Amino acid sequence: MNSDRLGVMATCNSRIEPNTNMGPGAVQRYYDETWLDYRVLWLNRRNLAFHFGYHDEGTASHADALINTNRVLAARARVGAGSRVLDAGCGLGGSGFWLARNRGATVVGVALGHEQVACAHRLAHAQQLSARAGFLQADFTSTPFRSASFDVVWALESLCHAPEKAAFYREAARLLRPGGRLVVADFMLVRRSLDPRQTQRLREWLDGWAIPHLSTVEEHRRDAEKAGLGEATVEDFTTRARPSLRRLYRIARYTYPLAWTARRLGIRSAVQHGNVIGAVRQYQALRDGCWMYGVLCATKPGR
Repeated sequence: MNSDRLGVMATCNSRIEPNTNMGPGAVQRYYDETWLDYRVLWLNRRNLAFHFGYHDEGTASHADALINTNRVLAARARVGAGSRVLDAGCGLGGSGFWLARNRGATVVGVALGHEQVACAHRLAHAQQLSARAGFLQADFTSTPFRSASFDVVWALESLCHAPEKAAFYREAARLLRPGGRLVVADFMLVRRSLDPRQTQRLREWLDGWAIPHLSTVEEHRRDAEKAGLGEATVEDFTTRARPSLRRLYRIARYTYPLAWTARRLGIRSAVQHGNVIGAVRQYQALRDGCWMYGVLCATKPGR
């Protein structure tokens, strides 16, 4: 990745290919090393959100937008009192805590990183939510849970990290009870035919955020249906997410000179610097029309 200076663009092929070196270890390192960036610049103790926000007419702040994402997705997935929810890629448990507190759900969160899971356990105890929000270190494409044990599978900006998206959809179909719902909010390619500049921007974004590749909208829908999930629909939430995406871009552009100097001095790691590059490139690629913020909903047939 040519990431030392934002103005440099290398020439590459016009098709974005998966990064086969981007495995679970890279995802763990990314979140372990960028935790401080998220803590200082993005989330707060109220929402614990690593995700982007949903802006509507009543949104007054960045913090409100982050909570809105939980509210809107919970409505799409029809999470209610007594719902058993798998939070696939739970981070620090922010969405799970919100669902338990505001929707009366019982949530099990899984994440790859030991530190994230341990921190989520501590936060659940501190918020007196341990009885309704539990956490486990596991791969959400291959979990230890028995079949048909969840009413909802929830994946909020986590599926992008999976090398094989279809494996997640198969696992979600296995875990859902008949009539259960899947909700996925993630970055989705609009098209695969890109010019060299667009391909380079996407590659630097994905590498910087430990994302091996992105699927198109149709590929997501196809994988869900092939897994046996019905009524698979994708909504375009880009307009609602754009202010949040732009906010991160502006933060990254503003802080880039400091981040670049810190990288040169050896104060920040390659992973941390890649995170800043990715924050810039994601929005540039969005402006190029390369990707959209999509929300997929599907249902397990039966009942």
